[in-house]
Amino acid sequence: MTAATTILIGTTKGAFLLSSGNMRAGWEMKGPLCEGWPINHVVGDPETGMLWAAGGGDWQGAGVWRSVDGGDTWTLAKFSKGALDAWAAEDPELAGFFGWEPVDTPFDGQLTSLWSLHYAHGTLYAGAKPAALFASHDHGGTWQKVEGLSNHPSRDSWNPGAAGLVLHTIVSTPDNPKKLWLGISAAGVFATEDGGVTWDRRNRLSNTDACGTHHHPAAPRDGETGHCVHNMVRAAAPETTGDLLYQQNHHGTWRSPDGGRSWEDITEGLPSTFGFPIALHPRDPQTLWVLPLNSDSGGRYPPNGSAAVWKSTDGGESWTAMQEGLPVENCFFTVLRQAMATDMATPAGVYFGTNTGSIFASADEGTSWTEIARHLPTILSIEALEHRDKAAA
Repeated sequence: MTAATTILIGTTKGAFLLSSGNMRAGWEMKGPLCEGWPINHVVGDPETGMLWAAGGGDWQGAGVWRSVDGGDTWTLAKFSKGALDAWAAEDPELAGFFGWEPVDTPFDGQLTSLWSLHYAHGTLYAGAKPAALFASHDHGGTWQKVEGLSNHPSRDSWNPGAAGLVLHTIVSTPDNPKKLWLGISAAGVFATEDGGVTWDRRNRLSNTDACGTHHHPAAPRDGETGHCVHNMVRAAAPETTGDLLYQQNHHGTWRSPDGGRSWEDITEGLPSTFGFPIALHPRDPQTLWVLPLNSDSGGRYPPNGSAAVWKSTDGGESWTAMQEGLPVENCFFTVLRQAMATDMATPAGVYFGTNTGSIFASADEGTSWTEIARHLPTILSIEALEHRDKAAA
């Protein structure tokens, strides 16, 4: 069976698609898409090839774009109005200039943008700013708010991170459609096992964890990891491993062997406690990659200006810097929370995008890197979508 890979890219100036032929070579770019909206996250369904892109802001409002033809055309499910809608509704000349037409916006006043998407078990989920979860059971045509999360007893205590109160991570399990985990900055990890009716807040430190004291507002304290989770992944592992989760927090990298009920600090061996993305091997639950940055207040660039992806093959017990092909001097880019991903190939490919508009790829699980795109807008998200040629199977 032959396969091709498309890198789904969200940027501050629209979505882009970076596609290769076989062997992850010969990359070709398509974009900008989605009318140049700020796009925080792009995901796809490998079975159908359907694509979705979430984003928006104060000017455009919030919405999810959908393509059923590989990104050639897109339709918008708009959640809320922006400043453009208010102005164009009162000014026909402005409306004509922008090609604006009034549309139904069922969640006005409830969100300013959408930050994350996740498709599992026939349901498409979207995470919002301010933090809220929405679900669609018709591939993004219509949406409903998941009220169980919004009505959580702790809701009034959720505090915004530097980018606001955002629901940026949605994680599922392949064998149980009622299980979900969410990452909210800065409210922490939440989990449901009844399809979103009720939610547990899961930030507790392991009883055996010897976490040091950190003088930082986002640091672990009072028996919890710190609520500013930056990203989270679940191991695609055999049932014997249970719900193995990893997260990159504002102050450290963490592992949970029990679905988030307790967390173990696995930061030791990394050059800093700060970073945004975390990526996991598609088949090996013990192999993961992170990209540490120097600190939140020190510039948010690679320590010492030397880019490195750090890899662990033992679940975070030890780490190794991978730098071949990366800029190891005078490097001051940032890699944001959703801007790192892996593909399903063998060996697994690893990808990350920078706020300076470059995409780096590794076809050997992080050992060496190649810059496969440059001069894009600020990259907000990266996902890898594999297409299989069924006729060649």
